[in-house]
Amino acid sequence: MKKILILTSALFLTTTFSCEDFLETTPVGVASDAVFYNEKGINALLTGAYALIDGVGAGGWGGEYSWPGSVTNWVWGSVASDDSYKGTSVGDQSSINPVERYETLVDNDYVSGKWTANYDGVARTNDVLKVLAGTPELATDKATQFEAEARFLRAWYHFEMKRVFNNIPYITDVVEDPATVPNTADAWPSIESDLQFGVGNLPGIQGDVGRPTKYAAMAVLARAHLFQQDYSSAADVLDDIIGSGNYSLMPNYFDNYMIANNNNVESIFEIQYAVNDGTPDSFNGGYGDCLNFPHGGDIGTCCGFHQPSQNLVNAFKVDDSGLPLLDSYNDTDLKNDQMVDSDATFEPFEDTVDPRLDWTVGRRGIPFLDWGIMRGADWIREQPNGGPYLYKKNMFYSAESGSYQTSTGWATGVNANNYRAYRYAHVLLWRAECYIEAGDLTSALDLVNEVRERAGNAVVMGKCTTYELPQGVAADIDLDQPAANYDVQPYSSFPSQDYARKAVQMELRLEFGMEGHRFFDLVRWGIADDVLNDFIARDTDLRGFMTGANFDAGKDEYWPIPQNQIDQQGSDILQQNPGY
Repeated sequence: MKKILILTSALFLTTTFSCEDFLETTPVGVASDAVFYNEKGINALLTGAYALIDGVGAGGWGGEYSWPGSVTNWVWGSVASDDSYKGTSVGDQSSINPVERYETLVDNDYVSGKWTANYDGVARTNDVLKVLAGTPELATDKATQFEAEARFLRAWYHFEMKRVFNNIPYITDVVEDPATVPNTADAWPSIESDLQFGVGNLPGIQGDVGRPTKYAAMAVLARAHLFQQDYSSAADVLDDIIGSGNYSLMPNYFDNYMIANNNNVESIFEIQYAVNDGTPDSFNGGYGDCLNFPHGGDIGTCCGFHQPSQNLVNAFKVDDSGLPLLDSYNDTDLKNDQMVDSDATFEPFEDTVDPRLDWTVGRRGIPFLDWGIMRGADWIREQPNGGPYLYKKNMFYSAESGSYQTSTGWATGVNANNYRAYRYAHVLLWRAECYIEAGDLTSALDLVNEVRERAGNAVVMGKCTTYELPQGVAADIDLDQPAANYDVQPYSSFPSQDYARKAVQMELRLEFGMEGHRFFDLVRWGIADDVLNDFIARDTDLRGFMTGANFDAGKDEYWPIPQNQIDQQGSDILQQNPGY
């Protein structure tokens, strides 16, 4: 859905919310406005609005904001949390360092990149709605569907901004001058209104994958309610999704991270990725995450960013009953190979862990999909800085090399593995949250256990008994044995509301680790201060990067409004967030 990107981005420049001064003369090669006042033209504009949903836009190197604007929010939702580190080397993309340490300044280019990416998307959705309003001969049902899709996207882009910046201007198609809209009004009602229109007017099934259904709008709306602690409203919407019967959990957890299973029965809304489609460097292949693949070793992709934290790995510990250690998981670290060379002896830990660990994290001595045994330090770009682990969920299989992996460009990890932004497991666990807040612990228990029972259906196979793993040495692997000691069991009961709350919060982390949700969840639960400062204190035992860092409650839940945007519009229009 991204092939008309250049055409659409230049159409209605007066609505664009950026810092450029546009000339009145129509540039050579830009289509006349009149071309779009028909069904084909509006659909082309709408496709251009979809094009930015992954954060990759026109101009520059895959878009000047592709990495800060990534739809996976790997910077804002993972690196800023206790789930992951920026990884790689300290000096590469150094603008992320202060995000990780909660020291971000108002002129940080990742902050402005996130802002620009999403308001570019907002401008495109409003272009669609303006042209739609000026095309009266369009069939009513088609016009309604176009409006519903555009308003879904407009809510999507604003929701992205709301979670990162909180105080944002909500720009609609009826605004004459977007630069005059202040950021002092609460954006939630407008986000909900656009999503509610989608719920009422989008179809239950779309003919084109990638376009939202009414249930996709419901999922985003439910999440918006959760961010406002409106559990009752969220529950109603989530019940509608569950009651539709359209969705179910895939048989195995890892089914959700395979290219072969894109757009499966568990997926409610996923971002479509494509490679080798004629775009430079396969920009349509989730280029916002192109840095987040193994650097060197047997794979040789790029660039070693977004590495799992030791804290996340510790969270997968289980007790003798196969249950998480809700309060004590981070008291001690699971054995790791930090500062151990690949050719040195290292025996992996024998502790029992939730099997989702080795579908989420690449660690030494465990098969890395079909790429062979992960060899440790040789596969890590700079282990002292980024730790000993690799991200796994976004990776393609070796057997897919050259077909579902980009064949052009330097970022050779780019592939066609879609990002599952909303899936049925989200719905089940969010509904469990709502039950807990309403005091119905029995119903919550059933939903949490439904997710946990699926987690045990398949484990990583391949027990490695070779403990020195330099490149070129064939490892001794028994493919008939599990790669590690795995166990995951259902809860027998939730003895209290507090216990149940911790259980569902942990389950969301284990199920969606490294998927860009963790920081936002900590903020909406009101526990970011305690959790992240505890994380900082313990993480310095493994690496020195977080030494001296601190999460300041009342400030660090959100990032600063970009100073260049305030300078352009004026501080009387855009007010800076508290503490910056």
